Amino acid sequence: MSSQTKTPTGVGPLERSERPIDPAVNIGHVHLKTADIDRVHHFYVDILGFDVVWRHPTALFISAGGYHHHLGFNTWESKGGSPPPPGTTGLYHVAIRYPTRAALGDAFRRLVAAEWPLDGFNDHGTHEALYLRDPDGNGLELCWDRPEDQWPRDAEGRLTFSNHNLDLEGLLKDGA
Repeated sequence: MSSQTKTPTGVGPLERSERPIDPAVNIGHVHLKTADIDRVHHFYVDILGFDVVWRHPTALFISAGGYHHHLGFNTWESKGGSPPPPGTTGLYHVAIRYPTRAALGDAFRRLVAAEWPLDGFNDHGTHEALYLRDPDGNGLELCWDRPEDQWPRDAEGRLTFSNHNLDLEGLLKDGA
């Protein structure tokens, strides 16, 4: 395949592997260490609205829509621990993709009601995103994707991202 071959989304990659992965591969779930199961339960279930699939004193599995779990948390090696210090490698953020702008607006409304701080927000052209930290300091991106035919592309079909201010008032209205 040439580097100009497009993916099923019509997006031309900047660089194509000589042995590309199956395009149907996706990320199924993320499992994170936590210092406190009750604290992450409160944030992800009570504030964001995930369902509990399975809970144990040392683990919590949550999902949206009945999947076996989108997020897992455990205290097996981290009970009472602290986040990694700045300047170290590790997870930057987990993206939680909402199906519509209204659903993302609802998540934003929940965060505002809980007085949960945001680290930032952006309109990237392909998607709109809110950035924050969960109770353990893990980075989260709450986002929704625009329809693929609206993604900004260059003449070769490669994505071009933008950094525009996200209309937070409009997002809150859409989430009502």
